[in-house]
Amino acid sequence: MSELIGLYVDHQMTSPFIMAQHSAKIKPIANNLARSGVLLIATCLRVEVYGEEPALRNVYSTIFSGFLCERIEGASAIAQRLAEIASGAHSQILGENYIADQLAKAIERLDQHFPIVQIVRLAIDIGRASRERQGFIASFNYDSIVRNIIADRFRCGDLPDRLYMIGAGMLGRELIRSGVGERFRSTIIVTRNPKTLRKRLRAWTDIEVALMRPADIGLAREPRSVVVIATVDVNDEYQAVLQKALLRLEPRGIVDLSSIPVLSNAAIGKLNYVTMYDEEFLRFIEKNNKQLVPKIPLLLPDIEATLRTAQIHLSARPRSS
Repeated sequence: MSELIGLYVDHQMTSPFIMAQHSAKIKPIANNLARSGVLLIATCLRVEVYGEEPALRNVYSTIFSGFLCERIEGASAIAQRLAEIASGAHSQILGENYIADQLAKAIERLDQHFPIVQIVRLAIDIGRASRERQGFIASFNYDSIVRNIIADRFRCGDLPDRLYMIGAGMLGRELIRSGVGERFRSTIIVTRNPKTLRKRLRAWTDIEVALMRPADIGLAREPRSVVVIATVDVNDEYQAVLQKALLRLEPRGIVDLSSIPVLSNAAIGKLNYVTMYDEEFLRFIEKNNKQLVPKIPLLLPDIEATLRTAQIHLSARPRSS
């Protein structure tokens, strides 16, 4: 077997928005890469590939064209990098908890016998454990930031009406499970496939949500409702439908958690629209990171020591002849 290597570019090497655009462009080839034994980790803040050197040599120009990427060699170095990512040490919101689940989802595409799969699983376990030991946990995660923004919209004593969650992927589901809709009279998940989503939500015996198609939003104005956009699967047609629906609805506020904002300020008119790139959102990230930056010098050595203690000498593997 050839040596395992990794290549990556992330938001610390370019702007978060440019990274999000590039990630969206690369994601569609994940399955093709997986068939070649190449793991693609494409989140809103990073594009990373891991696998045997010959396989990565064949995809380098496709994935990193126009970017200066970093290279890491050997299984041990890869495990360290991935464990740090799983801990939230390389996230824009330091200590956030969603990235480990994204890593776990990324390896589902690969044949589970590939060595990189075992490395990722180990890295996730170590990253999560170190995160807990060192208290490297975001005080302002996505759910708490959304709660704070919603609270700001209802400071005058008005009671929230309905929460519309556009998107039922991992982030949307976790936001609902975290209780962001508990102040609202009801929570509605907006989906283009209610029948499919209803099956996925059968396990939600403790949470009440209604389902609605995008075109059915805004049959009446709801000035005490809030919309949270938590989806990345938006084509031009869906974008147009959402835009018309939200203009009809006229909610108290719209929080767009998409890495590439679904709407533009010009399209949304005078509606109160906040994206992850706006100052209001970034202030919470800055406050969170200020609390956690001092813990990084404790977190990273903890991850490294755990890898050593577990006697992970993954870099010493026989080369293929």
